[in-house]
Amino acid sequence: MNRSLHAAKAAKQDEFYTQYVDIQKEVEAYLEFDADTFRDKVVYCNCDDPFESNFFKYFAANFNKLGLRKLLTTSYDGSPIAGRQLTFDEYVKGRGKRHKPKAIKVEIDEVTDINGDGATGIEDVRLFLERNPHSRTPLLEGGDFRSAECIEILKRADIVVTNPPFSLFREYVAQLVEYGKKFLIIGNQNAVSYKELFRLIMENKIWLGSKSGDMAFRVPDHYEARETRYWQDDHGKKWRSMGNACWFTNIDHGRRHQELPLMSMADNLKFRKKLAGKGAYEHYANYDAIEIGNYKEIPSDYDGPMGVPITFLDKYNPEQFEILGSSMTLGTPMSEIAEKGSYSQGGPRFYIDNGDGTYRRMYDRIVIRHRRVSGRGTKK
Repeated sequence: MNRSLHAAKAAKQDEFYTQYVDIQKEVEAYLEFDADTFRDKVVYCNCDDPFESNFFKYFAANFNKLGLRKLLTTSYDGSPIAGRQLTFDEYVKGRGKRHKPKAIKVEIDEVTDINGDGATGIEDVRLFLERNPHSRTPLLEGGDFRSAECIEILKRADIVVTNPPFSLFREYVAQLVEYGKKFLIIGNQNAVSYKELFRLIMENKIWLGSKSGDMAFRVPDHYEARETRYWQDDHGKKWRSMGNACWFTNIDHGRRHQELPLMSMADNLKFRKKLAGKGAYEHYANYDAIEIGNYKEIPSDYDGPMGVPITFLDKYNPEQFEILGSSMTLGTPMSEIAEKGSYSQGGPRFYIDNGDGTYRRMYDRIVIRHRRVSGRGTKK
């Protein structure tokens, strides 16, 4: 599941075109929580070809419905209308057929019924751009989101929404945080293990969006075929799916306030034994917490620390749980617990005693604790 994302990062294959329907579903989840989430806001899509990006198409087509004040978008290169689109990596290294690709900024501050069909939509936007060439401005510094030119545009924005390059995710998030921007972006769920990002999650400054898990993306025609999670549609367009893609945001939505229904520890033990023949909860050898292999096994009445998979963040309610840390930041080094050779070498992880003098190394874990425990009121 993760190999395709790692391979994409290694090869700097950063162009994954998000489906319109995925953008629509995610944005609507925020509107259900607060209908004015985007009202009177300047939305900036800063990794998007305005003539191809579904982010641009969605916000342009729904400009009036969302009540936007302005829509800004910048690309690393010009539109396929003017030639083939180059990837970010191609632009930086000067590859491609054109020696001077044209990065552009498009700015829209109103959408009116230009075609006279009684409604406003993407066709009106297309006509507006055709008739108002001044709305398209060339970017002299190439459209890199880290350029001074794009940073000045970023400063004018209220909310950034896009699918940034996988290989630059750390830098991208750091920039948004530095300039205090609201954002809704797509990334790899494994990014929660980045220490910079995990710190922000612990501090409740960033969280997962409404949708996570399997997502399909169209990719450029020159990307190579894959054995798995790859296909071509009836039009010959290439697609890849990612099983651990997710939205990251600092905009509130209703799902993160839904309380996770849980069973008591006694009922959980009965359930575990009936379902999988499991016994009591295991404790880590190098940290005082119990191992939770699935969020459904979190006991409602346990007051201590619990280690859960990173996928738990999709269910995380900050009013129900607090995050204490992770297996990468907590725990006694195994060299102080057991003899060398009885456990797997590697970076910080939690270990469980196999009972035969050896220890098994667990995957990354997030350590949580209940804020509310049945019959004990609210934790401070």
